[in-house]
Amino acid sequence: MRRTRLSALTTALAVTAGALIAPTLAPTAAAAAAKTPKVLVIGIDGLLFDKIAPADAPTLDSLIASGSSSKTALYAPPFAPTLSGPGWATLATGTWPDKHRVLSNSWGTSTNLATYPDFLTRAEQARPALSTFAAATWDPLVDDSAGKAIFSSAVDARANGANDTDTTNQTVARLRDVGPDASFVVLDDVDAAGHNCGAATTCYLDAVAATDKRVKQFVDTVRARSNYPNEDWTFLVSADHGHTDAGGHGGNSTPERSSFIIRSGPGTTPGTPAIAPKNVDVAPTVLSLLGVAIPAALDGRVLGTATGDPFDGLVGSLQARVDETGIPAAVRGWTKTTPSGWTIDNSAMGTGGVTEWRGWSFATDEFWTRTEAGQSRESNVRARGVFAVADSDEWSDKATSGTYTSALTSPAVSVAGKRTLKVGFSSHYRKEGNETATVTVSFDGGAARTALTYTGDAIAKIESLSIAVPAGAQSAKVTWRLANGANNWYWAVDAPVFTTA
Repeated sequence: MRRTRLSALTTALAVTAGALIAPTLAPTAAAAAAKTPKVLVIGIDGLLFDKIAPADAPTLDSLIASGSSSKTALYAPPFAPTLSGPGWATLATGTWPDKHRVLSNSWGTSTNLATYPDFLTRAEQARPALSTFAAATWDPLVDDSAGKAIFSSAVDARANGANDTDTTNQTVARLRDVGPDASFVVLDDVDAAGHNCGAATTCYLDAVAATDKRVKQFVDTVRARSNYPNEDWTFLVSADHGHTDAGGHGGNSTPERSSFIIRSGPGTTPGTPAIAPKNVDVAPTVLSLLGVAIPAALDGRVLGTATGDPFDGLVGSLQARVDETGIPAAVRGWTKTTPSGWTIDNSAMGTGGVTEWRGWSFATDEFWTRTEAGQSRESNVRARGVFAVADSDEWSDKATSGTYTSALTSPAVSVAGKRTLKVGFSSHYRKEGNETATVTVSFDGGAARTALTYTGDAIAKIESLSIAVPAGAQSAKVTWRLANGANNWYWAVDAPVFTTA
């Protein structure tokens, strides 16, 4: 958070809310089509998801019970600190900090918010007739007098509350009298309690309970609208960052990186998704609900979108730690099982080392980033779910002999009659020493052709490679190879996609 005074209302979130707490009978297709979609995004600064259940928070409990909910993971320094500025900008723009460039709580005008605006601004640009609203206590979110607010002057109405009570009252009035098509409101007192008391205190739980009553005001106001039967409301609830037990955030610990997304409303699949969403998913979800095209530049995707990532299919194969000691025993987050058709070649791999990381493995953010904080594993933001990891650094934490050399190879991809093979994937690589990281392609079992070689770091990148297909070639296999590593950082790869033209 930017400041620690109690009642500093900070961000706003965009929630798409449908009829929520009490389940209702499904309307006919014709009736549902006639309803007007509405979205309310509620941001609760510094709220830890695991503190909702212990608190007296019946409204949040009901939203969770009636919809979908999941904990999410943020970045950490040096990518960006776990502060309100980067946190709310990430949620509002649907892009990660390396795009929106809000990297602190005092960002001035040196950002890319004009290129990557908030979702309310995008909605206004695409459909000016839509009604939009943003409310917050923290000035930089909605006060655009200096031309640097996260929610721009394109938004129809913005309220800069003096405290949570003021912000709540202004939001209730707007929901009652206008019922905007899309709204974003942030409540601040939970974060203030975290700073003043710590997250492991009754004080913090009391702040969660008080905030829950404000959320109830929003929900009750929406449900009391005279036109409510003709409206389809979606509610989204999230946070900009977490808190430590002692209080505070900004660093790279798991609690500080913690956030969540709750969704309740039409089209929501109840329960906890097998593959956790990301905070960048809120913006495209709101745009989708409003019928606004989602720009390709956004990093997020609509909540509930089915994954086509072959690695995510391994979620049921994940195991608990073996040699790692700093990861809780209850966290199941790694496996040597490969997706169908994929292979791992460790024939040149050294011996010994940490079991989990001997050669390419598959892991989750929750597991991999806990191996050791502060080494930029937390910056692997463009991977989600299960991803492939070659980690020479962690492998070397037990006695080894030889070097780290391992290759991950795809199934055969048909290229018959095609001129170009295109390979896309997310890549997160840190280089040190003499190790090499290459992507090669073999056609019909022939000699490998190098398509990519890293000579330096490649942090949170999306790669798109185009490889010419030899005349008469029928199939191709793609290999990611980390070679000659000796305690020399890592490579993470996710969401491989193969297309031909």
